[in-house]
Amino acid sequence: MNLRIQYGLMKKGKKMINFENELLEIIQEHPYIQELFDVTDQYLEDYYIGAGVITQTVWNKVHGFELTYGIGDADIIYFNSIEKPSREQETKTEAKIRKALPHFPFTIDVTNEALVHHWYEQKFNKKIAPYQSAEEAIDTWPTTASAIGVKRVEGEYRVYAPFGLEDLFKGIVRPNKILIPKEVYKNKAAKWKARWPGLTVLEWST
Repeated sequence: MNLRIQYGLMKKGKKMINFENELLEIIQEHPYIQELFDVTDQYLEDYYIGAGVITQTVWNKVHGFELTYGIGDADIIYFNSIEKPSREQETKTEAKIRKALPHFPFTIDVTNEALVHHWYEQKFNKKIAPYQSAEEAIDTWPTTASAIGVKRVEGEYRVYAPFGLEDLFKGIVRPNKILIPKEVYKNKAAKWKARWPGLTVLEWST
């Protein structure tokens, strides 16, 4: 494995504050994330593993918990708007990855972000414009600490974190209000606080 690291562009000039190496060291310690990269590489060319499985692995490390503790799913996202994408393709890819990892302890969710606007309103009662990239989708994820994706390209890791990594490593749960409603944020934050008591949950109005 080539451990030379490249980092994704940060929006609006925001910088990650020396947490990048620590993040990637933690990811490489995780007993399942590398396996997930290895298998997903066989089915997708350009994708991110992100959100909970990354964020909560870091929280586990900071809390001194087992790195697998409290993680419910592993999100894999990609963006394909060219080759007549369909939910069926998305589902088939997800099924192939799950079949290749029969003992994987978390639910594997695969999402083509180019299709999200077709079903988002029905599921969340809110209409959204089509995303133009996977990175634009990450920009809207519900908290600053969970808006993060990691990809591996020819053995090199690239991190996309539009709000930086400081909130993640300091255990700060801060709402990203682009999409998430107040009540959904409060419910998520309360659930996370119960599992990781060292977190600092900020009020919606902060």
